[in-house]
Formats: sequence, structure tokens, C-alpha cells
Amino acid sequence: MKYIFKSAILTLAVSFFMFSATITGANASEIKSWQKKIVKLVAKKQVYPRAAMRKELEGRAKVSVMIDRSGAIQNFDLVQSTGHAVLDKEVPKLMGRISPLPTPPASLSDAQLTFVLPLSWVIQ
Repeated sequence: MKYIFKSAILTLAVSFFMFSATITGANASEIKSWQKKIVKLVAKKQVYPRAAMRKELEGRAKVSVMIDRSGAIQNFDLVQSTGHAVLDKEVPKLMGRISPLPTPPASLSDAQLTFVLPLSWVIQ
């Protein structure tokens, strides 16, 4: 069996952030590049809990993440559970491993940014 972690950040690019600023073509390119960095970091740091592997549990979660200008995670909230406590308990551990996230582009001028991070634990 192959255990796959999927972070579908790029599929939610339109709703990824709540912006107060207007996005230009150059800004969109910077944001897309930043999103790719986050995807790589999450993929590198995400863990499939052994207990979930043994039971062959799969799940998808959505986590609302608030970061500051340095990329440090200030707060997060599990907005959609995986349906399995063992996978949901992995979310806070993952948030600790990925903080700080890559620094947001300067074009995102808000002091704090909030976005939804979709996570998947899938057996293939």
C-alpha cells in the first residue's frame, strides 16, 4: 500500500485568501509562487499517523490558518474534520512543524492573513 499526503492549496487559489487589496497580474504571480512554497513545505512536513495507517483510515480536513507578516502561524482552527480523531490530532502537530510558513509577498499588505488550508490523508 502507498500512503499519499495531498495538500490541495493550489486548487483553491481563488478563495485562498481574504484580501483587502486589489490583485494585479504581478501580484497574482507572486501569490501563486508563495502558494507553491507552502504546498512544498506542507508536503515535506505532513505525517501519516501510524495508528491511522494500521487501521487504513483516510480523511480530508480544512484548516483556517492565520499568519502574521513573518509567516508565523498565529492561530488555526479545524473547520472541517477528517472524521477520524487520530487524523484530526495530527493537525496541531503539523501546524507546529510548518510554522513559520514562507513570508507572504509584499503585495499582501495586511498585518495578518487568513486562509483555508485543505489537507488529505489518502491510501493508494
